[in-house]
Formats: sequence, C-alpha cells, structure tokens
Amino acid sequence: MNFIEVQDISKTFKVNKRKAGIPGMIANMFAPKFEYKEAVKKISFNIEKGEMVGFIGPNGAGKSTTIKMLSGILCPDEGKISVGGYIPYKQRKEYVADIGVVFGQKSQLQWDLPVIDSFELLKAIYRIPEDKYKKNLDRYTDMLDMNGFINQPVRQLSLGQRMRSDIVASLLHSPEIVFFDEPTIGVDIIGKETIRSFIKELNEKDKVTMIFTTHDMQDIEQTCNRLIIIDKGSIMYDGSLHEIRNKYGTSRELIAEFNEETRVQPINDVIIEDKEDRRVSFTFDNNVTDVNKLMHEILGKYSVRDITVKEPEIESIIQKMYTGEAFV
Repeated sequence: MNFIEVQDISKTFKVNKRKAGIPGMIANMFAPKFEYKEAVKKISFNIEKGEMVGFIGPNGAGKSTTIKMLSGILCPDEGKISVGGYIPYKQRKEYVADIGVVFGQKSQLQWDLPVIDSFELLKAIYRIPEDKYKKNLDRYTDMLDMNGFINQPVRQLSLGQRMRSDIVASLLHSPEIVFFDEPTIGVDIIGKETIRSFIKELNEKDKVTMIFTTHDMQDIEQTCNRLIIIDKGSIMYDGSLHEIRNKYGTSRELIAEFNEETRVQPINDVIIEDKEDRRVSFTFDNNVTDVNKLMHEILGKYSVRDITVKEPEIESIIQKMYTGEAFV
C-alpha cells in the first residue's frame, strides 16, 4: 500500500516584474507588472511505507516546491497529495506530529542553549511521553556518539555535531516520515559517514520513510535505493539507481598496468588510450563489449601487473541527463 500518493500536482507562482532602479520602483507602485512561473507541472509518484528515496534536481527544478507541498507548507494549485492518510495542507496540525524535517542550512536548535535543553523543549512541544522520550534520546545519542557534547551550547558545536543534533531533534517524537534537505552539507568525511550509517540503520530497523533532497550524490548512493529526478518542473526519471546505471551509464573504463612498455593492438568497439607509467585505458560500452571477454583477451596477449574496471559516477550520469547527452 502506498504511504505517499502524489497525483498530478502543479504549482505556479506570481512574480512581480519591474525595471531596475528608482524609476522602475515608482512605475511599479502605480502600474505593477507580473509574470507567472510554473514551478511544478502535473507530477505524479507514489512512495511505499519505509522507502528511502532521493529527490534531486538542479537549482530551480521544482524539488523544493514539491517538498514544501509534501510537508504541508504550500498548497498545490491543482492535483492531490496524501501522506499516511493525511492531506498535508488541509490537516497541517495533525500532520506535523507525524513528520520530521532536517534542514542542513537551518537549525531548529536554540543557539545559546545546551543541546539537551532544545531536546527538552521539543519534548514539551510534541508532548512526547517521558518513557518514549528517554528511550529515543538514549538510543539516538548513543548511535551518533553525542554524549561528549550534548550539554554544550549549540553555538560551540562544530557543523557535524550540530547536524547530528538536528537529526536527533527531528526524530525524538518518532515520526513516520522524515524530509532531509542537504543533511551532510559542509560536514567532514567522518561526520558524513556517521550520519549516513545512522540514517540507513534507522530506515532498515524502524521502517521510517525518508525523502532526501541533496546535491551530494554520495548521500544518495550510500542510502537510497530509488531516485526521482525532477527538472524544469517535470519528473524526468523515477526508478532505482541500478536501473539508471544500466540505462544511462553503460560506459566503462578498464585500466591495465603492464609489466613493460606495451603496444596494444586495436580492439573492435573499444577506445584505447595510453596513460603514464605503462598504463593503458580501454573505454567501451558495456552493452556492446563484454567486460569478461575483454579482460580475457588482454590477459591472454600481454603481461599485466594490475587491472581495474571503473564504472561511471552516478553524478556524471545525472549531469548528462540534465544536458540531454544521456538520451542521445
């Protein structure tokens, strides 16, 4: 059964358009001009309970507008949204008790208070029972290794510590769905791995439905199984990461390091390029050339010290989709 149902939703904004400078400002006061920007154009998708979905797109694609409609901040001009049986923009008060939101660039913690005081405040706001609050607090702070700074003021925390605190703050009331907006932005490598591992474990064990909007494709690759890509207000892809690689990322590069200087003979449908230190690159289409046969041919003809196969980064695949190259 679908936990989230989005059917043909659209959103258009009325934007004031005026000329620059004081004359333009004065003219706008007496005869304002407007233009209409269609941010989201009749998009539809369903998400099952417990799914972890990456929702991505370039700046201005419509992803933030869609997330705001899903979280109940905005009302769609047309179409229908249902999340866990709620209509977000109509049942806002009841709905917010079942959702969590993490904004990488905006904290919900009190800047001058210790982290634990912000947690106590959220406990009161959400009316979380004492036993539930204590259980969640102990579990999450232990998983995210927060005991060393939970009593420090938020202003004294590193960015990674603050992000971990914000994630716990969004989960204390045990929401059924969590929206993550750039949850690892600016965080160091160790902090990113800690956050990703925590999110993945929580999803697997508690079946919390999660939606990511992020520009860090490592967040998506290490946590999500499904990807929704939006561009210019429309969905251009909805499927698994495995499928997007098979469909749009068929290019592969095999790097062979030889024991001695080697002149490699041409191979059908393979681009061969010499590299430094007796290394040679073999670029091919995975749907045309079988990688095992290619490796067998190279190993059978030449003295090879090392051989590796590189798959394209998901980020490069998506970039090609944005520019239209992946559809050629």
